[in-house]
Formats: sequence, C-alpha cells, structure tokens
Amino acid sequence: MPEKFVLGVNYWPRRKAMYWWSNFDAAEVDDDFALIHDLGLDVARIFLLWDDFQPSFTKVEKAALANLTTVADLALKHQLGLDVTFFTGHMSGPNWAPRWLVEEREGFPSPYFGFTRQVVSEGKIVPNGNYRNMFTDPVARGAERMLLKTIVRELHRHKGIYLWNLGNEPDLFAWPEDAGQGRAWVREMEDLIREIDTDTPVTMGLHSGNLEHDNGLRVHDVFAETDVAVMHAYPMYTEWTRGPLDPDHVPFMTALTAHLAGKPALMEEFGGPTNLKGKPSETWKWVAYGLDRSQFMASEDEFAEYIRQVLPNLHDIGATGAMIWCFADYVEELWDVPPCVESRHERHFGLVRPDGSLKPHAEVLKRFAATKPKVKPIPDYAKFPGLTGEDYYEKKLYEEIGALYQDYLKRKG
Repeated sequence: MPEKFVLGVNYWPRRKAMYWWSNFDAAEVDDDFALIHDLGLDVARIFLLWDDFQPSFTKVEKAALANLTTVADLALKHQLGLDVTFFTGHMSGPNWAPRWLVEEREGFPSPYFGFTRQVVSEGKIVPNGNYRNMFTDPVARGAERMLLKTIVRELHRHKGIYLWNLGNEPDLFAWPEDAGQGRAWVREMEDLIREIDTDTPVTMGLHSGNLEHDNGLRVHDVFAETDVAVMHAYPMYTEWTRGPLDPDHVPFMTALTAHLAGKPALMEEFGGPTNLKGKPSETWKWVAYGLDRSQFMASEDEFAEYIRQVLPNLHDIGATGAMIWCFADYVEELWDVPPCVESRHERHFGLVRPDGSLKPHAEVLKRFAATKPKVKPIPDYAKFPGLTGEDYYEKKLYEEIGALYQDYLKRKG
C-alpha cells in the first residue's frame, strides 16, 4: 500500500515562543499537542535551541534533556511523532548562538545579506554580536558530537521520535568552506547517529536558499547522506513567483528538491504571515534591524484559500508530506523581545491566534487530513529530465530557477 502523506506543524508555544525550554511548562505542551492531534496532524517539529541545551561546550543541560523526554512522552500520548531539530541556530530572523560560540571576530559565518544578523545568546541580544563557524571551529565540532550522541542515546528507543534533523536552514547561521566540507559534515553527523540509532530516519532542514545559491550545502550532496529529503519555501519571500500567494511555488520547490536528491521530498516548512483578524490583505512597512522592511500580510480568508490550493498541489507532485509554519501566533507579551521586536511579521504565522482560537486555514488543514491522503507517484510534469545536481551548482543553473519554474508551469498546464 502507498505510504501515508504526512501532515505536521512546526511548533513553538504561543506564550513562550523561543523561550519555552528555559521556562518549560509541560501542561502547556500537553494542551497544544492535544489540539495538534485533534486537527488530524501526525508530526510536530521542535527545535533544540542550542544555548538552552548546551550552555557549555563540555556538557548537555540535564534539565533541558529531561524536558525533551517529557515532550516526547506527550507526543506519544497524543499519537504524534517529533521531528527533532538540532543546532538551532538560526530561527525567525535572529541567530541564537550558544554563549561559548560567541566571539568578536572579522567576517560573519553566513554572508548572505551583507549585514550582521541580530545575535541572541542567553536570551538576550548581543551588541555587535558575532560567533565562530559551527562547520569549521574545532570546539564547535566537538560540542556538536557531544550533543548529538547524548540526545540520541537518551531517546533513540522512544516511540515519540519520528525524525532526527541536523539543523534549521543552517546556511543562515554559517556556511561550510565549500561543498565538500558541507557534505562531509552531514556524513559525520549521520554516522554518529547511526552508531546509536539504526532505525530513526535522519534529515537536514534545507530551504529555498539552498536552491537559489551555492552555499556549501548542496541539495544533492546533503540528501545523498540522509534518509529523508526536505524543503522549506515561501512565495511571499520570492521575487520570481506569480505573487505572494502563488499556490504552485511550494510544490515546484518540493519537486525540484526531490529531483536533485533522487528521492521523494517532504515539504517540511511552508506557510505565511496573516494580518489581524478581520483585516484585509495588505503590505506592512517598518524598520527592522536598521533596514526598511516591507512584508505582505494575507487576510485570514485569503490565506486559507492559499493553503486549500497548496495542499492538493503538493500531494499531486508526489511529496511525502506537508508541515505548516507554524503552530501559533505569539502573545503580545512576546512582542518586545526577539524575534518579534524586529521581525513583526513573525508574530502572526500561526494556525491559532494568541488567544488560542483557530484561524480559518487550521480548518482547511483539518479537512484535508480527514481525507487520509496517501503518497502519490511523482508525475512527469514534476520531473526535470537531464538536470543533475552537479550541473545545477557547478553551472550556476540556480541563477535560472525562475525560468525552471516557468517551464514547470507549462508542463503542468
């Protein structure tokens, strides 16, 4: 029989956001996981904020490990699996660096944007923050091995664990020196997990940046070393789409990932920010991190219609599943701290509003889940004959991704 099309959600609690591990409330997680299950979802993706789990490069925080075990117990209670993401790292605008990695230095580990990202450590903004590169620094490499082995050893037999994940959009946190080093890092981390756990699948949370640039973490290299291929994509952040709610963009990015990886792909993160309840779609403008920022904010009803179209489109191209970003809008008490103080749109990505009520697209997701979809074969229009991973990066074909998308739309018809 075809395997189940997995449906899930990326999880941060609405009252705690990135501060939940340092202010852990099991009852809150219990309530949230009950709701996630009631929506018909299978997986909750959680993020091990690096500084909380490894406040010293020589140890893993026992309280955080105990809380993670509790979260796994609650996932099992509510018939969910956890997508456990290590080395977080980059999240929702800022980079959350462990305190022992922070250091004044020349250059920046991830050079994408030509400016220094806001760095948060020990829950506070680090003025002029910078840090050593997690792919090249020997202290960081040793700490990574320790964190992986400690957590996998503790939880590898737990039935609440669905997937081990080696990072969240790690190129936004740091770049390896080259593609060879990037692949070798993934291989080493995968091998460390396999020494302890031979059963739980492993992935790495790559995103559109890995398809639009050559940042040393190439899609075909990374997913040659892991069991599962995944992608994160948002049309409202992409210039070459047909608009901020283009329902074919996310399926296209999934299809391209699957083709380059040589295996079906999971859309591990997709979604978008919505305007306040009752407000129409509009573009917000403000100053974020010292730069002018504009962001499309969909009305709740228009966003629900976007999700209604994206889900079957993803299903039709042979994706293995879809995981929405994210569980909750954040309460106003969090709006004056990172990430919400600068990244105002990050306040409003949730399936649920700050008061816990469901947005319309949560109901769309629930109805789709009720159909119990199975994974479909990849259709011809979602394949890219003659395109290899080596050519894609060595010939810089990623610079032509917009043209590849137009060809995909023509094939789809």
